[in-house]
Amino acid sequence: MARSLAQIERWLEAERDQLYLWVPVMLGLGVAAWLWLPDSPSWITVLLALAATALLALAVDRGGRGTRVVVIACAAMSIGMALIWTRAERVSSAPLAEPVIVRFEARVERVEPLPPRGLVRLRLAPSKIVGWLGRASASGLPRHLRLNLQAADFPAGLSRGAVILLSARLVPPPPPSVPGAYDYARVAWFDGIGATGRGFGPIVIVSPGDAAGGGLRARLSAHIRSQVSGGAGAIAAALATGDQGAIPLDDAEAMRRAGLTHLLSVSGLHITAVVGIVMMLVLRLLALSPWLALHWRLPLIAAGAGAVAAIGYTILTGAEVPTVRSCVAALMVLLAVALGREAVTLRLVATGAIIVLLFWPEALAGPSFQLSFAAVTAIIALHEAPRVKRWFAARDESRAAWLARQLASLLLTGIVVEAALSPIAFYHFHKSGLYGSVANIVAIPLTTFVVMPIEALALLFDLVGLGWPFWWLVGQALGQLLAMAHLVANAPGAVAALPAMPDGAYALMVVGGLWLALWRTRIRLVAALPIVIGAGWAVLTPPPDLLVTADGRHLALRTDDGDIALLRDRAGDYTRMMLAENAGIDGEPTFLAEQRAARCSRDLCLADRMVGGRRWRIIATRSAYPVPSAALIAACLQADIVISERRLPRRCRPLWLRLDRPILAETGGIAITLGSGRIVTVRQAGDRHPWRLSAPSVTPRQ
Repeated sequence: MARSLAQIERWLEAERDQLYLWVPVMLGLGVAAWLWLPDSPSWITVLLALAATALLALAVDRGGRGTRVVVIACAAMSIGMALIWTRAERVSSAPLAEPVIVRFEARVERVEPLPPRGLVRLRLAPSKIVGWLGRASASGLPRHLRLNLQAADFPAGLSRGAVILLSARLVPPPPPSVPGAYDYARVAWFDGIGATGRGFGPIVIVSPGDAAGGGLRARLSAHIRSQVSGGAGAIAAALATGDQGAIPLDDAEAMRRAGLTHLLSVSGLHITAVVGIVMMLVLRLLALSPWLALHWRLPLIAAGAGAVAAIGYTILTGAEVPTVRSCVAALMVLLAVALGREAVTLRLVATGAIIVLLFWPEALAGPSFQLSFAAVTAIIALHEAPRVKRWFAARDESRAAWLARQLASLLLTGIVVEAALSPIAFYHFHKSGLYGSVANIVAIPLTTFVVMPIEALALLFDLVGLGWPFWWLVGQALGQLLAMAHLVANAPGAVAALPAMPDGAYALMVVGGLWLALWRTRIRLVAALPIVIGAGWAVLTPPPDLLVTADGRHLALRTDDGDIALLRDRAGDYTRMMLAENAGIDGEPTFLAEQRAARCSRDLCLADRMVGGRRWRIIATRSAYPVPSAALIAACLQADIVISERRLPRRCRPLWLRLDRPILAETGGIAITLGSGRIVTVRQAGDRHPWRLSAPSVTPRQ
């Protein structure tokens, strides 16, 4: 025992410079534990266990580094749990209890035009209820709402700060439609949104808002789109202001499939470009004066100008959490430069992660936080590796050899980043582009060193009415970017799809990736074990044979050729995409009525599915019209699973599982794997997170 402890002490001493990097990991582990565990008794138990572990370590303190590591790790995990718990309580706003139709007055807090969808999205703060259209809600309206308006109903002159009178159909923020889908209920809770829905006219402006027409961001986006037409103009606006609402749907999908979506969201790439351009311009201009060059520290002044530019750009683009995170990182780099320290290190990344988790601990659960920090960590860890440093260190060589090494560096970095981001993309989006590392070799330099500097010059020369040549160049460059995105997106095998990944498989890959990136001694190679196990678990997990949404209206059944077939022919775009992604399908699903193993009428579908040598018979209603009770009850007795959006007769007793409106209201969406009989529900028994309702487990008949 003593020998083992001594070996641990020697290892920790060898890794002493890396220990700080694990502080945000422990904070995040505490946040993740709170999100994963179901209720307050579990959270309190973990906090007490952490405190007991820390006290035990202090009690047997041998004066070594191991004791301090254990105590700090327990403290960081406890702080993480306390932060997310406190944050969830502090932002609490009771969501709408049930769907309602209401006419009310509200102040407009945000206006987001979505031209490709023909919609305008509003964030509203209700101030007065004028009348209920139908059954009233006993709880009134939440403090904040998110509404979609048809563009045709959007009144001219409506802007942020206005007070409007309108009618709307409101629903509580929806949980995931099926297991593994996007959890808007959690996001809405931390954003203070208590209801979402669709507004309809007539809409009356009671008092006007921002006379400038929505603020600098909206005016700048509109100006850029007026200078560059089509998808190129929408992307140019996104690069400058972060406003992605005007990007055509086919262009946005091509960027996603090509692995270039990160270029559209204002993040580290954009902040770095803005800071770099400002610093270069300020330094060049001030250096024109010999007196200033001799008497002032011009790099320090340029760094200060870059910091001001980073803060201003963050405010201009809406100060979203990813942008704030990138701004913090940029400011820390500038501070390191001013102090004469090494600017880009994993310690910088760790400090940025700590700052974000202290203020927005819920960001940990979102793909934005995970993707951005994983990418930056992978890049820095790769280039801090001694062997990689030697490969790409400066040396005397020809220009051709230098260019070849730079391209090799870009390609290697792209491959490593894709490897780091693929598990995150598969977990959250169930698909990942396979050619992103190659596409980014062209896209990142084109965006950073061509498009953004020319766009900055275009905006500058627009002040004197001479920006049009620069806008033409921006349009041409972004046109080439879009052409490449479509080419890559349409290439054979451009996207790999995977069904909803088990949480345990994802956790193993994350732990393995962090272990590999953050340690420096040979023990980091142990990371191969959890990475391989997690990846194998994810890939070998059988896809669900049946997906049922919480309202019972939509069903996706796996076909014999591995695709999925939908119950309703008129399922919306979002529903089709969501069911296909969670089933691990890249492409359009088919329809159940077209399958040879199914028989469908307007009101009912009966389908057979052979799994593991057993025939499963599934019956689902597909309209709001009732089926004659006698016929339905007789069909139920011959079926294994019966699904309906309405309440089924009590005598409808299928052989294995019944899913009707009362049951689905308690369980939420359901994923079923017929071969193993595994049933996964959105709502879990005993889950007491504030955005969840407790639900009993689903027990099939034996």
